[in-house]
Amino acid sequence: MDGQVSSAEITRLPEHVANQIAAGEVVQRPASVAKELLENAIDAGATEISLDVVDAGRTRICVADNGRGMGPEDAELCFERHATSKISSADDLLSLVTKGFRGEALSSIASVAQVTLKTRRPSDELALEINVDGGDVSSPRACTAEPGSRMEVRNLFYNVPARRNFLKSDAVEMRHLIDEFHRVALPHPEIAFVMRHGGKALFNLPAGALRQRVVHIFGPRYDQRLVPIDESTDVVRLSGFVGKPEHAKRTRGEQFLFVNGRFIKHPAFHSAIMRAMDGLLLPGQFPFYVLFLEVNPARIDVNIHPTKVEANFTEQREIVAILGAAVKRGLGRFQVAPALDFDQETAFTLTVPAPGAIISEPQIKVDTTFNPFTVERRPAGHAANAASTGSPRSHDALRPDRIAATQNFFEPSSAPASMAGSAPARPMFQLFDGWIVTTTKAGLVMIDQHRAHARILFDTYTASAAVSQQLLFPASLECPSAQAGIVLENLDMFRSYGFDIDHLGGADFVVRGIPQDALAYGNSPEPQQLIDDMLAEIDEFGSLDEEAMRSRAAAGLAKSAAIKKGKSLTALEMRDLIDRLFACEEPGRDPWGRPTIATFDRDTIAARFS
Repeated sequence: MDGQVSSAEITRLPEHVANQIAAGEVVQRPASVAKELLENAIDAGATEISLDVVDAGRTRICVADNGRGMGPEDAELCFERHATSKISSADDLLSLVTKGFRGEALSSIASVAQVTLKTRRPSDELALEINVDGGDVSSPRACTAEPGSRMEVRNLFYNVPARRNFLKSDAVEMRHLIDEFHRVALPHPEIAFVMRHGGKALFNLPAGALRQRVVHIFGPRYDQRLVPIDESTDVVRLSGFVGKPEHAKRTRGEQFLFVNGRFIKHPAFHSAIMRAMDGLLLPGQFPFYVLFLEVNPARIDVNIHPTKVEANFTEQREIVAILGAAVKRGLGRFQVAPALDFDQETAFTLTVPAPGAIISEPQIKVDTTFNPFTVERRPAGHAANAASTGSPRSHDALRPDRIAATQNFFEPSSAPASMAGSAPARPMFQLFDGWIVTTTKAGLVMIDQHRAHARILFDTYTASAAVSQQLLFPASLECPSAQAGIVLENLDMFRSYGFDIDHLGGADFVVRGIPQDALAYGNSPEPQQLIDDMLAEIDEFGSLDEEAMRSRAAAGLAKSAAIKKGKSLTALEMRDLIDRLFACEEPGRDPWGRPTIATFDRDTIAARFS
């Protein structure tokens, strides 16, 4: 009707807005872009692929390959939404073996960044160049380039500032980039990969066997930790490696599960692997594994998540059972799982005497000088026997050299009023080589020496730059490649905590000095362990901003360097530890909020005897 205004409230979104919305599902951070471009290069049949990033991918991400390249029509069409060479009908979804197939990645990336594509087929003399700015595609022009494709993505989210503001620190974004790089490189050991950040090579992975790829990524130490898994059934074919249980870590991050070459996350499959290692892992530990499942594509659906990291399986129960059995069999085959010998019980093994030998009557020997209430009169043999059994010796907790009459260390200015005392001296001793025990006017006080020392070190590392103690011999740092980027991006942080550390290239570092405080009370920690524990603490907390990451790194270092339970302390060392603890702002808690001090007042003690 003429002159009437339409009352319709539903309108069709402009194409560039629809693409930006789609980008929110596919392109979440720089790592998402790298993943899509790397997978495109693999689908193009490349045998050499390089990934170059600047500013953790914020400024630039470039993936170059020697694959098939594209002609003019394909080069233009690849930036169109839902333009794909992988499927032509819904039935094709049942037989997919390629990485990408929906045709959303490049259009989504191009809608939130500035993109330049250079591509050339081996049969063409000249390459083509296409520029895209926020979704606006230029006409292709001729240029020179090697056969293959080179996709450069600049200024990610430049036109969506709210999205750019949600990106984390460079260290966090680099960790995500490295994770995605590994997820692409692991299932394709036949392809050579290179990754650079700011022009520095982080990984240079030559083509080779799977075991070589694992070792090149995670470091030479892993070569001796790998247990092969190989199982073939009508439902699934399994291959890959699991790590020996004694090398399991308390953090996740080194668990890789691939289905038909695609990285996925599947809680049921992970649980099957964990159950297969029951009894071999300590609580809270996670084993290393790189496992590949080959399943009939018609029996799997990976199109249930925008990033395709989840999947549904028709025979999920069967695969879970086969996976758990295969891991158990692999561990048993290589004698990793504990074995029982039912042929002989060693407790009843008797030595057969030689013919004619005289058998003497067994004698009972009694030490008539032994007094359980003294230490000095015990023969040396008894002490050695007790030590060899590893059993606790309660009388050691009251050894004279562990008891010291000291001045009251709970000064009113540094301790709660209830803990202050006026007595000039207090007894103090070490209980079970793990707790320092003393008394106050309020009652009995026990201090956890490990947690107390961790609090002291944490406050030291976060308050000011730590002093470095030079090593007699420099130590090479076998940093897992998955974490090499974190170390490289945060060398100044490690140095501020007392490490004299330099980058040698790739994932190789040298440590010439460690924090001086880590050597307190006779400690002698390994540089490798100190840095491993720092990285583990960072990994455990996932995405962190720079300040939080420094705090967690300091906590990991403090925990690693702190004296452990079982460490004997002299009276002076106990006094020094307590004095330093109560100089901290929060002496009652360690860096994880756990109590460092336990008090037992008169009523609590009396109640034990009621």
